[in-house]
Amino acid sequence: MEGMRPTIADVARAAGVSRTTVSHALNGLGKVDPRTRERVAQVAAELGYRPSLRAQRLRRGESRTIGLVSSMPVAVAGGPSRLGFFMEAAAAAAETALLHGFALVLVPPVEADPPLNSLDVDGAIVVEPDEADVTTKQLRARGLPVVALGRHPGADVPHVDLHAAAVGRLLLDHLRERGAQRIALMIGSSRRHSYVDVEATYRDFTAEGGVPALVTLADEAGGEEAGYRSCVEILDRNPDVDAICAVVDAFAVGAVRALTDRGRRVPDDVLVATRYDGLRARTCEPPLTAVDLHLGDAAAKAVELLITTLRSDTEKPEAAVPAPVLVPRRSSLR
Repeated sequence: MEGMRPTIADVARAAGVSRTTVSHALNGLGKVDPRTRERVAQVAAELGYRPSLRAQRLRRGESRTIGLVSSMPVAVAGGPSRLGFFMEAAAAAAETALLHGFALVLVPPVEADPPLNSLDVDGAIVVEPDEADVTTKQLRARGLPVVALGRHPGADVPHVDLHAAAVGRLLLDHLRERGAQRIALMIGSSRRHSYVDVEATYRDFTAEGGVPALVTLADEAGGEEAGYRSCVEILDRNPDVDAICAVVDAFAVGAVRALTDRGRRVPDDVLVATRYDGLRARTCEPPLTAVDLHLGDAAAKAVELLITTLRSDTEKPEAAVPAPVLVPRRSSLR
């Protein structure tokens, strides 16, 4: 009928061959005479026939789809606007995946465990997994290749390094250079590389300066409110604190609010800095000193690393990203 898309049967009929021959000829399969292969291709072009991508993928046992999975609660991964760390990584990952012929499925941060067993993907990227990350275990149990965006502190998983230790040192050195003498560190209570590595860097930093370490833990699920409560605890225990390095931007925003409520001015009385230069850092009042992690570059590298793993390439792409760069703003500039 006019207006209907031509089928493989139409091509077979017009070329005088079987449907199997058409399929093999157009997909480069089987032993098909070169002249027959050329004739089938010509007939298919004349009829406007296009092979079904879904059928091709089913035959190959692949979906040409990869997942980007957040292992972090929504309170820190995105916030009320959902435009945070996870979505910045997702935008770059989706573009890179598409350029390689893959679609990207987002498994955003949700309150309950995501239904990973029903996820039809060839492999997945897990964003900043925890040491005992459940999502990584579930995906690997299914036999799916997994790449971590950020080092996995509890498993041997291919990863793209986000240079947590270097980021921590950038922030701490900056705060000291701006006159801070009693710097408190605020990290999440889980065991992510960005907390583990920064805490180790901080303890070395305080030991070098001969001052006691002031480390406070905040619950990721609490987001800004957790940062607020942790900051209050810091001030109650150590009223002489003159700087707070909050690894999570949500914690930093909560800390600024707690300082204001306690009559401590930022940056005049207390300097504040955070790790991720995202929307929260830029829209906080005052705007937060943060670090450009080159997150888009890192997400793109993670996609390329996963795709080479799927293709069983022996040579993996260079997973290094540019060095982190400090972005000074008013929260730490007296």
